[in-house]
Amino acid sequence: MDAVELFEKGGPIMYLLLISSIAVLAIGIERFRFYNYAIKDSEDFLNGLNARLKSQDIKTTFAYCQNENNSLGKIARAGIDAAMNRENIELALLNAHDEEAMKLRARLNYLSMIVTLAPLLGLLGTISGMIESFNIFSIQAGQPLAITGGIGEALIATATGLCVSIFALLVHTYFAQKLDEILALLEKTMNIVLISLTRQV
Repeated sequence: MDAVELFEKGGPIMYLLLISSIAVLAIGIERFRFYNYAIKDSEDFLNGLNARLKSQDIKTTFAYCQNENNSLGKIARAGIDAAMNRENIELALLNAHDEEAMKLRARLNYLSMIVTLAPLLGLLGTISGMIESFNIFSIQAGQPLAITGGIGEALIATATGLCVSIFALLVHTYFAQKLDEILALLEKTMNIVLISLTRQV
């Protein structure tokens, strides 16, 4: 039995599971690229930012941050811009942090949903398949292969649902860990800017 036949024997639920697996893959690729861009050259940027805040004027530091479009650069710019305009630096940093954190958390809730949804879809497919198998068995009395074969096919949906769920769980766990690392870098950037600018004021 090849993959296509196996897929078809799983029933209509298999199409929903296929869509779910494609969604997990698409989200994983998009988040991987976004996270890498969010912390691109982060260590070099933080070292440069720290050095400029200590030795150069605030306008020069702001110009340096404008060349960085990653999440760290956006947070640093928000704090420095608030300092130049004599606004609340800490509030500006917190607002920028929350905005970037919201972008970083985007779509992870869909992965979490698929982790829970995929096994339920597989179970639904199995139950509907078993109902159909019992109907066949009631018609074809005395043919046990009719029901055992049907149940075997019905279990394909459950197995597929579990595979999709495991795949989504692995992807979600990876990006949850990456999210924690990036948020730590964002907080480090906030602290560097806040401490340096507070001393200058």
